[in-house]
Amino acid sequence: MSPSAVHSGLLRLSTRGHGDIVDLTEGVRSVLRTSQVALGVAHVFVTGSTAAVTTMEYEPGGVADLQALLERLIPAKAEYLHNARNHDTNAHAHLRAAVLGPSLSVPVVDGRLILGTWQQVVLADFDDRPRERQVTVQIVG
Repeated sequence: MSPSAVHSGLLRLSTRGHGDIVDLTEGVRSVLRTSQVALGVAHVFVTGSTAAVTTMEYEPGGVADLQALLERLIPAKAEYLHNARNHDTNAHAHLRAAVLGPSLSVPVVDGRLILGTWQQVVLADFDDRPRERQVTVQIVG
């Protein structure tokens, strides 16, 4: 059995913050193509504690629905100890990111991401200001 190879790529993007959701699928596919891995796993990880990576049907209605759901579950204007202790305003962003999580793994078969027809890999930035984000993509084959 030969050792696995790991190929890494970095996606850099600007977000608007405030629940901005950005489609990463083509960026992940680009790293996969460069790796030339036919069978393995694509692992996607966002650096930072106020952003998350997940999958969804990336279309305006789905994006708006996810944003509205997270606002109902973890309201931006609620009282949070993080904000009080740190004289901050983004506790909701940390909590939303913790619920969704910073990473995602997608199987790779025949050099393709195994995603459903309406499934995209997305970054959600919950911070209360625009941000420069870095997403690490590692292809293990």
